[in-house]
Amino acid sequence: MKVSIDWLKDYVQFDGLPSELVDTLPMLGLEVEESGEESYANLDKVVVGEVFSKEAHPEADRLSVCSVQVSTDQPPVNIVCGATNFKVGDRVPVALPCARLPGGFKIKKSKLRGVPSEGMMCSAVELELGDDDKGLMILADQPEIGTLVSSLFSKEVILELEITANRGDCLSHIGVAREIAGYYEKSLILPDLKVSAPSVDIPSKSNLLNEVVIQSENCSLYSVWAVKGVKVGPSPLWLSQRLESVGTRSINNIVDITNFVLLETGQPLHAFDASKIEGKSIHIRQAKEGEKITTLDGTERVLDPNMMVIADSQKALVIAGVMGSIDAEVDGSTVDIILEAAWFKPGNIRSTARRLGLHTNSSQRFARDVDPSGVDFGARRAIDLILEIAGGECMPEVISLGSAPRGDRTIEIKKSFLEARCGFEVDSINLTKSWERLGLKVLGSDPWQVTVPSFRSEVERPIDLVEEFIRIYGTADLSDSGLSIPALHRENDPSYDFCDRAIENLCGQGFQEVCNYSLRASSEINNWFPKIEADRIGLNNPLTADHTHIRPSLLPGLIDALSNNQKNLNSLSHVFETGRVFQPGPRGNIELISVALAMFPKSLEREWKQTDNLDFFDLKRIINRFFHATALNMPKDPWDSKLDSLPWQTKHASRKGDVHKNKIEISAGVISLKLTKDRDIQGSVLAAEILIDPILLIKKRKPLGFVSFSSFPPAMKDLALVVQNKVPAEDVRLCVESIANQVANGKFQVDPVVVFDLFSGKNMDEGKKSIACGMRFRSTERTLGEDEVNQAFEKIVEAINQNTPYSLRT
Repeated sequence: MKVSIDWLKDYVQFDGLPSELVDTLPMLGLEVEESGEESYANLDKVVVGEVFSKEAHPEADRLSVCSVQVSTDQPPVNIVCGATNFKVGDRVPVALPCARLPGGFKIKKSKLRGVPSEGMMCSAVELELGDDDKGLMILADQPEIGTLVSSLFSKEVILELEITANRGDCLSHIGVAREIAGYYEKSLILPDLKVSAPSVDIPSKSNLLNEVVIQSENCSLYSVWAVKGVKVGPSPLWLSQRLESVGTRSINNIVDITNFVLLETGQPLHAFDASKIEGKSIHIRQAKEGEKITTLDGTERVLDPNMMVIADSQKALVIAGVMGSIDAEVDGSTVDIILEAAWFKPGNIRSTARRLGLHTNSSQRFARDVDPSGVDFGARRAIDLILEIAGGECMPEVISLGSAPRGDRTIEIKKSFLEARCGFEVDSINLTKSWERLGLKVLGSDPWQVTVPSFRSEVERPIDLVEEFIRIYGTADLSDSGLSIPALHRENDPSYDFCDRAIENLCGQGFQEVCNYSLRASSEINNWFPKIEADRIGLNNPLTADHTHIRPSLLPGLIDALSNNQKNLNSLSHVFETGRVFQPGPRGNIELISVALAMFPKSLEREWKQTDNLDFFDLKRIINRFFHATALNMPKDPWDSKLDSLPWQTKHASRKGDVHKNKIEISAGVISLKLTKDRDIQGSVLAAEILIDPILLIKKRKPLGFVSFSSFPPAMKDLALVVQNKVPAEDVRLCVESIANQVANGKFQVDPVVVFDLFSGKNMDEGKKSIACGMRFRSTERTLGEDEVNQAFEKIVEAINQNTPYSLRT
């Protein structure tokens, strides 16, 4: 947010240098992102002139020949002009011959279509004094003829502040001035309010409206003022300068006043042309499905029932809290106006602005929970300015519906509590005065009863009052004390070392690391993990609607990364992430270490050599290499190929282990095609996630000793078994390996059995398949004899025939 130091001085008498504020405001919690002077170009030969006459150009329909007085002691000069927004008697900036305008354009005497021209009347854009390029800059306050225009525009120091989400009260000049006044022990100077009117629920017959109705639960307080007979026109110079100094374009006096009050008090307002309100009624309601509105920026927007609108009897006039429409805007023909001031629920306005991609000064303040008591103050301040600048007659009543969602609240705090947190003794008088300078009311004496005004919504607990005192007290007067810290040496946390090894291994396997937010949206949790009790991992007070839950998995973030890169035609096709996830367990939420990876089966780049697409077995190979590199033992449980729950594609994923029982769990396969399609991904995605209970990493493991390998050659035997199609090959492999170890009975070693062939089709019974397994026998002491190996092989075949449903393929 931009603030003007000159503007701040209207509310607090600050005599220090701007650089002092740049150092002070961050100590108060208001970070200064940028500071600088609002400087103006060299306008030495640009003066105030008054138009004495205006006649049509004899040779050009779009030009006029004007007589302009630029000095009180010289005759008027002749100037040819193409603008149409001025009249005789207006005072405008005039660039005299030899003047050099911003951009290097030099003014000289010339002839335009045969008529002499001795200068140029200028617009605000041409002088870099504003953004209005639709005509001449009309100097509304009638400054003296011949005055240098540069003298009318003083240089201002502008600060760009970063306001945190909990300090909506500082999104205004008065809010920032209150902080400065509290720190420098100055008085806060608020503008005097002149107008007042009784509140009514139903407008009188003389009012410009017949009814106002709240039909949405997202509006807690809504008030309407009516003013008849206003004169819409350019704003006075002081008002347009105030707005333009902080980057807001001047439009007309009524609209400028609403923008001025917003920047001054933080209360958003909206002015309607009363003649454009159909049925003389205002309805605060939710939008209809597909309802359309053309906002003031000229864009047609489609609304949905989650968005709130301010409507008349026929159509929506305003996207509530965000932006008005062209259907009821105040323009040069406006005579009667309706002024709206309201309090809307922050969450609804934040969601609407985000869904429409329309972030405005109003939506920013409503989303930060504006002060409910500021509704009346801001409206009365605007009415005072309207009557002063635009004239008119204010209706002697204000239509007010609803009630303030919060008010002042009282917190009790003891001196001992504060000193225990501060670590030093605190003077009671200094303490209470610090709170009072921030607008808090203090009663009693240890314990104190501190009344917090409604504009400080985030101050709710005694510890918050401690923070408020420290902010004002500062740290400059804190005394130094000795600090002794013994040098400690300890090993890294096991989880850190594990993640470090995981990153190194996956990078070596061709994956690229990504980092995602640890907070995710509730809709994502429900869509991806319907079996998880989402409420158990939800935040009590989420800051945004997109970050409402702690993540139960890293997979959605990886899919987002692949989707974004595929859309942008980047070659990134293998990604991984390590981090913490949280899942509901039998005794509360469990914090787990997750290592997740995702990849496209096919390369995104065009290549001269055709390569095979990756499949589940390539994924298993990557996982096996990972476990070898990280020194973890894979779960002994077999792969469960019946994994059919989201986020996995049915019949295309498997799981091994259970993190709740074995402290480790592996899930791998194809991500649900519906979920990847929702992310606009073309094609399938292979992924895996390894969940590890940190307790597993803490356990001390026995050091592994070297085991010598046999120097004698192995004996190899193969066999092919006929099994049902639905039987997994891994089940067959494990069965053969178990029988082989039973037959060996310690007499010799059996290496892990491997599956090397799978066959089905011709010469096979329907519903059957052949799985070929390879076995290797060896001894550490001798070379196994042929008879010994054949005898063992026959026992294995016999055991398979007798104890399994498998048959030997012949």
